[in-house]
Amino acid sequence: MEHDSVVLLGYLYALLQGLGVLAAGHAVMKVRTAQGALAWAIALVFMPVLTLLPYLVFGRNRFDSYVRSRREADLAMQQALAASDWRPWVEKAKSAEMASAAERLNAVTRLAHMPLLAHNQVRLLVNGEATFAAIFAAIAAARKVVLVQFFIVHDDALGRRLQQLLLERAAAGVAVYLLYDSVGSHALPADYSDTLRAGGVNVHAFATRRGLRNRYQLNFRNHRKIVVVDGRLGYLGGHNVGDEYLGRKPPLAPWRDTHIEVSGPVLTCLQESFAEDWFWASRDIPPLLMPEDLAADGMLCQLATSGPADAQETCSLFFVTLINAARQRLWISSPYFVPDEAVLGALRLAVLRGVEVRILLPSRPDHRIVYAASNQYAEDALKAGVAIYRYQPGFVHQKVVLVDQDIAAIGSANLDNRSFRLNFEVMLLTIDAGFAAQVEEMLLEDFAHSAEQAYTARYQVSHLQRLGMRVARLLSPIL
Repeated sequence: MEHDSVVLLGYLYALLQGLGVLAAGHAVMKVRTAQGALAWAIALVFMPVLTLLPYLVFGRNRFDSYVRSRREADLAMQQALAASDWRPWVEKAKSAEMASAAERLNAVTRLAHMPLLAHNQVRLLVNGEATFAAIFAAIAAARKVVLVQFFIVHDDALGRRLQQLLLERAAAGVAVYLLYDSVGSHALPADYSDTLRAGGVNVHAFATRRGLRNRYQLNFRNHRKIVVVDGRLGYLGGHNVGDEYLGRKPPLAPWRDTHIEVSGPVLTCLQESFAEDWFWASRDIPPLLMPEDLAADGMLCQLATSGPADAQETCSLFFVTLINAARQRLWISSPYFVPDEAVLGALRLAVLRGVEVRILLPSRPDHRIVYAASNQYAEDALKAGVAIYRYQPGFVHQKVVLVDQDIAAIGSANLDNRSFRLNFEVMLLTIDAGFAAQVEEMLLEDFAHSAEQAYTARYQVSHLQRLGMRVARLLSPIL
């Protein structure tokens, strides 16, 4: 009997090994990047027992078929909007000062397929209390349309405040739309959405795949956080809807994050981003409102959306463009630092050009494997002359870039492969010395509460920890 069990285990292992080899071949043919394909192939051949199931969940992305479906949906939505004066209206929002700015941001504008627009106002919202106070006040004053999109919505105190507010607006005759990601909000109970629907709110979960075969497909997450009220006020940044984003859940509390409030013509682009995602989920287009007039002054803004169906690797190239544009300083804050070779190379070149490069990272993990990989990349950046700062009070989750004295970008995209190639993201780039000074002041406060990481600290890491960091780095293309 014992001999039969050993033989059976041998056959089972041989089967798993064969399946691992087949899956490795599939990874080589289908995974989007060479680094990701290599990481999956090696793991599947040498560790099939550990990696076959993760590959089924994370790696079997049916990328080509998804791209076709998503592009067809976006084209259908654009055709539906063609009859309106939606896009032509933005021509009114251009100005003479765009000539020099367009030259610096030409690559971003072409990547984003959205125009650079003037006459906008942008306000910093530092941390959760300020962010949700502004968002909830705007929603409470809504008269026509409320568009809400988050990666994560929790059924906790903050989530129920949002729910009640949306129900009140719907009862007042406002057209209310809520879109949340089905993976990010996997813990959201069905009765949360059912209650909203019963109260007249339009609700959909963003699912990139449909059907039983793709039930466990976790890639292509919609990581965007967007709120637009009456086409008049918009919000985007790093916050999701949950008590932890108010800093109420240890051990990561206090939670450090940044959102922005936007008004002006760039809201046409922000609404279009929401409409594309809503159309994918529902095959319906929400009402989109244009600002009634233009402010006499305001700043230049460029909205950049990115996703796995893009013809280019928009998010990665967005960061490369901003890094290459820096001449005096480049400050970046991100919860994760797992850059691809293009971004890492651009950072090295920035240092060689004499740019002051600072990167603000967490000092504690929320995802241990990603944190280990991030630590290894941080060491490589230190070697190249990048200054690494570790935020001490709590977890830093903001996604902020500051370039020289006039360019800032804030949104949802992290410095990692998932944001670069797998997630749907949104970033708002601003060209304005006054707003850049506000971002500088905010980041200086963050640096004051951070510890600069010294390269000598690497010798304090144990051999086992260093091995873990190296393995995590090998896995970084598929994290």
